[in-house]
Amino acid sequence: MSVLPADLYTQVPVSEPRLPCLPGSLRSFPPQTLQLSDDVSRLVSPRSAGMLRSWFKAAFVLWLVPESLGPAARLYTEEDPLVILSSSSLTPTVTNSSSAWLLQFYSSWCGHCIQYSSTWKSLALDVKDWQQAIHLSVLDCAQEENLDACKDYGIKFYPTFKYFRAHSPPTDKGTTCRGGDRTVQFMRQLMVDILQNHTQMDRPDHCPALEPVSSVELLPVLGQRSDHYTAIVVEEPESYVGREVILDLLQFSGVEVKRALSSDRPLLDALKVTAFPSVYLLHPNGTHANLHVEKRLRFFFSSLLRTLPGVQRRPKSDSSSSSVGQKVALPHGQSSEPWRNFDRSKVYTADLESALHYLLRVELAAHTSLEGDELKVFKDLVTVVTKLYPGGGSVAKLMETLSDWLLSLPLQRIPYQAVLDLVDNKMRISGVFLGAEVRWVGCQGSRAGLRGYPCSLWTLFHVLTVQHDAMPTALDNTGLEGEAAPVLQVMRRYIRTFFGCEECGRHFEQAAAASMDRVQNREQQILWLWNQHNMVNNRLTGSLSDDPLFPKAPWPSPSLCASCHEEENGVHVWNQNRILSFLRHHYGASNLSPHYSLTPPQLPAPHPNPNPGPVQTSKPQAEKQGGAGGGGERREQVKVAEELPGPQLRHQAHRGEQKGEVPGHRGEGGAGGGVWILGLGFNSVDMSLCVVLYVCSCLFLMLLFFFFKVRSKRWKLRHSRLYV
Repeated sequence: MSVLPADLYTQVPVSEPRLPCLPGSLRSFPPQTLQLSDDVSRLVSPRSAGMLRSWFKAAFVLWLVPESLGPAARLYTEEDPLVILSSSSLTPTVTNSSSAWLLQFYSSWCGHCIQYSSTWKSLALDVKDWQQAIHLSVLDCAQEENLDACKDYGIKFYPTFKYFRAHSPPTDKGTTCRGGDRTVQFMRQLMVDILQNHTQMDRPDHCPALEPVSSVELLPVLGQRSDHYTAIVVEEPESYVGREVILDLLQFSGVEVKRALSSDRPLLDALKVTAFPSVYLLHPNGTHANLHVEKRLRFFFSSLLRTLPGVQRRPKSDSSSSSVGQKVALPHGQSSEPWRNFDRSKVYTADLESALHYLLRVELAAHTSLEGDELKVFKDLVTVVTKLYPGGGSVAKLMETLSDWLLSLPLQRIPYQAVLDLVDNKMRISGVFLGAEVRWVGCQGSRAGLRGYPCSLWTLFHVLTVQHDAMPTALDNTGLEGEAAPVLQVMRRYIRTFFGCEECGRHFEQAAAASMDRVQNREQQILWLWNQHNMVNNRLTGSLSDDPLFPKAPWPSPSLCASCHEEENGVHVWNQNRILSFLRHHYGASNLSPHYSLTPPQLPAPHPNPNPGPVQTSKPQAEKQGGAGGGGERREQVKVAEELPGPQLRHQAHRGEQKGEVPGHRGEGGAGGGVWILGLGFNSVDMSLCVVLYVCSCLFLMLLFFFFKVRSKRWKLRHSRLYV
């Protein structure tokens, strides 16, 4: 990103720039060249002159198109983790505030402001957990309604940065920040200095102490029990890591962070700390030891402290929250499900099976029938899961059976009850099974309503993207092989068509429309979904849907993949190559754990009966439950069956016999709940009788054939003799 030199950076006047040419003299749009006057050319270097030309060019285009200053051209939106102020809200917001404020006055036609917006957004994302102590905000002076406020606060050049102390009076017009390269690291350290420059009287209400503690204060607490962790960041005097980690943990309970200096020799000797920065951890039970980290970076320290047992994010208050997920409060009752211990480095097939169960039996069951685009989306989803579901087994066989059945139907509309009966395996096909309950393991939440299905759906599609990368030809001849990112496109269409959370689907569609078309290969498909998942987690951090036991954070954590994390100029960055390798392993078939998965039931074999008699069948399910509801269900099933074509259904019956249908065993529901997919509610006994009748009919026809054949020969022989 190009940055203007300091002497030119602050010389952009508020009034409209004096452009070297007028619209009437244009030969092209935008103008290809802009000539600076001789006076300006003598004052600046050639490099600075080139940057100035670029700035004038951007300003010129925006000046000619005043409509671009409307809401669509604003550099910051409500989706960014900062506060957008206006002329009416500026003074009430910064006056007598419980936190400090760092405000950028900018103009949407300012070329450098446009370039700098990405840096300011990165800074806001980097320090969003500091908001109880200091807020980041912006105000657009190009908006006419904000012009009076910018004049009142003495804004003459763009961008101008001002900070306001906590509890400032209405007469305070802020303190202008000058100098520096204004990178993310520089501005973050500036925010730390702003907080430290507060006096004890005007300190922000929730700002922790940032001053270093001495060995006199720390050594007496070693070995003492407490109700929380105490982390001591030991660092060099000029380091900002300790203070940044303190502010990073500001919104978390269960841990208190302090900083100490490497110049405190008694403390270093007691703690045996030799490398800086280091974190020394005091446990609640009185034990203490060095905290091991792969890299001595701020992100590693903060991430590890957030994942300590019992450390939870404090929920946001309703007044301070802007998350969409906070529209409806979730129940606070603990989940009745038993807790299942799990390994975070594993992916559990129980989560994948639970996702498919909820998807097929709950979410899609809200649709009485599927037709048109809905049916096409459903078929594509089943095809992708069938071809890419890892490990085989009963679930894969079920999806294969469902896929074959859907492909064999020429109908443009199918009742979803037909799908449900096949998913429930009412045909009693051997080896086909999908558990009819949810068993969250890696996706279990601390209470009901947290994580669960959304987590498992993300996991399912992560696994499918990795499987597609491992088996690039799996989707050949399915109609999906022509798409650059078939798994993502199917996921997008499913969420847009069926996903129950309408607001969540809208957010995903916006993200997909903005960048999914740029995915051109399988590797980018994996990384796009990972990046989008992290963006969603970041947006929902601290919302009511954020599980305090599993707080949403950048993933993978340093404990899972230390090499995935790096730091450039004090800013955390991802190592994309390491991320790709990690995702391929983590969501690969070899890392799936079958622990907690439901075991398919064994279909009962026919018992030998020395005294043959009437065939005994199970009691119809409707009769077991009582009432006459079973008859209505039976009539509805027969009605639906009549809508399905006979040949295809007979084909399904034949496939069911080939796949090991148990003879002599009634399906669920007995006579009242027979396999209506076959067309008339036939079960295995009925099919056996049909075969017997078929064989008998063939024998009878053969006898008739031979009988008439013999008669015809005799008749010919008799008439031939008379003729002679």
